[in-house]
Amino acid sequence: MRTSDDYDVVVIGAGFGGLATALELSARGARVALCETLRYPGGCASTYTRRGCSYESGATLFSGFAPGQLFHTWMETYAMDVTIDWLDPMVELRTADLNLPVSPRREELIERFMGLPGAPREGIQAFFSRQERVADVLWELLKRPELLPPFKPSALVGHARRLGQYLPLLRWMGRPLIAVMRDCGVADFEPLRIYLDALCQITVQCGVEEAEALFAMSTMDYYFRGTGHVRGGIGELAWALSRAIESNGGDVIYTNRVKGARRGADGRWVVEARRGELTAPFLVANLLPHNIRDLLGLSIGDNSTLDRLASAVEGGWGAAMLYLTARPPEGASPHAHHLELIQDPGAPFMEGNHLFCSISGEADEGRAPGGLRTITISTHIPWRAYAARSAEEQADYIRGVQATMREGFEALAPKWAAGVESEMPASPRTFERFTGRHGGLVGGIPRRAGIHNYRDLLPQEPAPGLFMVGDTVFPGQSTLATAIGGVKVAEHIARKAGFSVAEGRRAAR
Repeated sequence: MRTSDDYDVVVIGAGFGGLATALELSARGARVALCETLRYPGGCASTYTRRGCSYESGATLFSGFAPGQLFHTWMETYAMDVTIDWLDPMVELRTADLNLPVSPRREELIERFMGLPGAPREGIQAFFSRQERVADVLWELLKRPELLPPFKPSALVGHARRLGQYLPLLRWMGRPLIAVMRDCGVADFEPLRIYLDALCQITVQCGVEEAEALFAMSTMDYYFRGTGHVRGGIGELAWALSRAIESNGGDVIYTNRVKGARRGADGRWVVEARRGELTAPFLVANLLPHNIRDLLGLSIGDNSTLDRLASAVEGGWGAAMLYLTARPPEGASPHAHHLELIQDPGAPFMEGNHLFCSISGEADEGRAPGGLRTITISTHIPWRAYAARSAEEQADYIRGVQATMREGFEALAPKWAAGVESEMPASPRTFERFTGRHGGLVGGIPRRAGIHNYRDLLPQEPAPGLFMVGDTVFPGQSTLATAIGGVKVAEHIARKAGFSVAEGRRAAR
């Protein structure tokens, strides 16, 4: 007989991986508790409020909203009061010499590239044709999570039928995107190179020289497949998922930091949280591997899975941020929009040289008072180099990066920069403080070229009954990908525990 603190599954962290896991398990009839440290859901893809204004905390542009995609399915299933604004252009890429509106329609973007001076037209056509074939295959897996491992027999049959589509992909497995560009004769076409370096940096977390070709060619379709702006901020979707979990009978417990977890004498997990102790046979952690080690009281060397993943994510990034309010310039679009700014295309796309700027729209009611807009500006910083500095050196370094960010914003978005009325800076220390992420690490494991990218496709279970979700584990970094990862873990646990869709109500199919 269950007591009030006795659950089938306890999920730690209300990022989108944790939200997805809790939603799918609760829909299958499982008794689920989702524990979140903060007062609001979403993690690094959340909307927070300070000084009367609401800002996107990190991630600002999201996919998964086209018919048949996961978020669209959930929005219909649960009648979520969430509005998606479709953007055109999706992003405006700016350098001193290039202004490229990125269309949500593939052919328009290709035509814009081919219309630029010196464009290798045949090479561009060949490159995007090859890329589209790869994306068609891999995006089908994101649209149908049942095709991702672990496989049901029906999925294996489906993959057997697709074998002819998969075989051409093997040529590029383990190779960087630049190899595909060279093969098509477009590696030296600077506008395309800039665009792809920028896009890869915000998706697979590294540039074309390093990015695993198959992952990169898949994410190149990001702007073409169900990507849009969540009106009011991504927090609107996170809250809607939270309410859906509760409608399924799940418990979502905010301001409930989990302090530790251990296996009890009966083999169940005992979770020590701020609001009391919870027990369950299954534990799901939407946390970095470092944080899981801390919860379990482990040291480096005690768990090879956590150690390997921790080392891999440390090769990635922290973020420096500027959260602004600004009065829109005369003639500014009333819609939410995004600017990608590069000061020096020949320098690394990090440390303020490359900025992603997201500007709220007039329809984003409550984001800012008096006709102001909120702006989130981010740049990558190499985490290991940052972490190796002393606290004083880190502070000086971040101030320097943020000064470079301001310079880039003023140079490449001068009309918006002229209207800035307030600023809040943030650093990896800020992310660690509010999200709890070890060292402020963000973005997951960079998808640098190599066969190792295909090693960890199964749900990661670093201890019996303990599963990982989030941007550190497959399928990867985006908000949609972390949610799909949560669905796969939920399916895996449901099979092990005997939960079924028939028992529950509204699991994604």
